[in-house]
Amino acid sequence: MKIAVDAMGGDNAPEEIVKGIELARDAYPDMEFQLYGPKERIQALVTNEERIEIVHAASVIAMEDEPVRAVRSKKDSSIVLAATAVKEGRADAFFSAGNTGAVLAAGLFIIGRIKGIDRPGLTTTLPVVTGDATGSFTMLDVGANADYKLTNLEQFAVLGNFYGQTVMGIEKPKVGLLNNGTEADKGDKVHRAAFEQLSSMENINFIGNVESRELLNGAADVVVTDGFTGNATLKAIEGTALSMLSLIRSKIMASTKAKMGYVLSRNAFHEVGQVMDYSKHGGAVLLGLKGAVVKTHGSAKAETVRNTMGQIHQIVASGLIAKTVAYFEDAKATTTDAEK
Repeated sequence: MKIAVDAMGGDNAPEEIVKGIELARDAYPDMEFQLYGPKERIQALVTNEERIEIVHAASVIAMEDEPVRAVRSKKDSSIVLAATAVKEGRADAFFSAGNTGAVLAAGLFIIGRIKGIDRPGLTTTLPVVTGDATGSFTMLDVGANADYKLTNLEQFAVLGNFYGQTVMGIEKPKVGLLNNGTEADKGDKVHRAAFEQLSSMENINFIGNVESRELLNGAADVVVTDGFTGNATLKAIEGTALSMLSLIRSKIMASTKAKMGYVLSRNAFHEVGQVMDYSKHGGAVLLGLKGAVVKTHGSAKAETVRNTMGQIHQIVASGLIAKTVAYFEDAKATTTDAEK
């Protein structure tokens, strides 16, 4: 499998991106990588060119660039060229840690939507942290669509269900609708209608509404939400985790007794840190496109890049995109026959 990599995207690019790709190359013998960026600069960082191709990209879409305008004007940028490789079948997936809006725009305008998908959904995987639990859950949309309709939530449920089955390996994922209460009549008009619609869908295991406070307790395997709410929820979870770790650290450093307690309990603290490290689960996947598009944090370092390549390996090996295309083609054909 061939992965098109925006080597210039992110706060630590290209150094950490290249390091991460070399780690992934060593971990996955069946993966090849195309690194898009200024050829001489990338070449100087690569220590071993085995299964690594460097493709020159003369320009870079910066974090502060207006996404759509940049994708349309910077045709020779690392993001545009990497996305084009997927569109033309020269790569199986597109990866970037760069400008999120530009990655979404490149995925939408260059790679294109699957027929039958109104809007793609940005999908992320987060840890379940209750007790001895070591699992994870998938949530979408987490930022691709601030505005939404009932159709979008329905399609996100189907896309998330496919992801849970094919990539997460869950036979019948529990699909929940993120809402401000578990009762069927909670939420705005669209969410109430979505509850009724998802309840009637036989192809998903819909368990009803779930509240944000229950997400990390494993309330559902797939959490369906709109992009505005999903993004706010994701940032609240990440911010709370970082704040709690900072608070614990400051309390430990405040007294000698606390430091002694830490020494005795440091294995437990280390395990907690490992569970809460969302970077281990990879990046955010833009589901609903004709190709695999994965975006990781702009602050990503080599280990995060390597982990995200593992996630992409699962996506490509599982045939997720082909299965999704086939499903929506069948659904469209069934609807057309029924109309006749």
